[in-house]
Amino acid sequence: MSEIGIGVVGGGYMGKAHSVAMAAVGAVFGTTLRPRLEMIAASSAESAERYRAAFGFARATGDWRELVADPRVEAVVIATPQELHLEIAEAAFARGLPVMCEKPMGASLDEAEAMVRAAEGHVSMVGYNYVRTPATQFARKLVADGEIGDVTWFRGEHTEDFLADPQAPASWRTSGDANGTIGDLSPHMINCALALLGPIASVNAEIATVHGIRPGGEVTNDDHAQFMCRFASGVMGHLYFSRVATGRKMGYAYEITGTKGAIRFDQEDQNALWLYRAEGPEAERGFRKILTGPAHPDYEPFCLGPGHGTGYQDQIIIEARDFLQAIETGAPVWPTFADGLEVMRIIDAARRSAETRAWVDMAL
Repeated sequence: MSEIGIGVVGGGYMGKAHSVAMAAVGAVFGTTLRPRLEMIAASSAESAERYRAAFGFARATGDWRELVADPRVEAVVIATPQELHLEIAEAAFARGLPVMCEKPMGASLDEAEAMVRAAEGHVSMVGYNYVRTPATQFARKLVADGEIGDVTWFRGEHTEDFLADPQAPASWRTSGDANGTIGDLSPHMINCALALLGPIASVNAEIATVHGIRPGGEVTNDDHAQFMCRFASGVMGHLYFSRVATGRKMGYAYEITGTKGAIRFDQEDQNALWLYRAEGPEAERGFRKILTGPAHPDYEPFCLGPGHGTGYQDQIIIEARDFLQAIETGAPVWPTFADGLEVMRIIDAARRSAETRAWVDMAL
């Protein structure tokens, strides 16, 4: 075993999640590389020191540049707002450091393309954690192995209700395209669709703001969006994203229909997968609820009991394992920055489609 010094930029929601994951991943997965929580950076020296004390880092700084330049920092995790992703990534890659960056990559397609160029020859990974649940990893295997036959249809959604109340005040979330639903929530489900069914060939999108005025100001980005799509395989699909979906807390959900069966999943019940097989007497057919357990991918390191379940933080720990594996082997682990760029390309195509009210081919 050998140590690797980890620097985390950002100590908020995702900064905490990644810090906890790096502290736990060695014990959970027995990784050869063992993270050393070397330095954390935040927007001020005071907040960085609070995070350092809370998460167990050796040092703290109010300047991310100091973290990236520090010789004891050997890998960087970016957990800041999107507008900082490009500059931090470029600086880290210039030092030859591996980088894991929270989604979405940058605040625009141009920035994402620049991040891919900077990442050339270096280890990179984008933080798409939800696709790493044991249930979704198992669904991905079922589809790849042909267990539900030829896929004919996909429906995916990422729906939440944190802005469903029209009286919820305007904030940073209600300003700027990158903070709208198509910029913030859609990347997770688009990434999931790509993981399960492969490349998307064309899209036809609608993007809308439901509550244009909130207490404190005007809303300048979108509340929800939807698009029809065609996968490169020919499969039809529909994706919907919303931050005003009343009653939905973590509606990362999908349905996959095939010629021999079907799959359903909902992140609000993340330890269950619903599987239908078109076999046996018609009177006995129906969706069967499968509770995840040690027989499913990446479950056993957390718990030996079937049905006991894994949680949100465990997804981030699996992600940390994958990042360390990529560093150790030098082999890319999905999704790399290049894979993340494809998500941004689809979002850009959806925006163009909504503006022109027409289908947009991804090749264009």
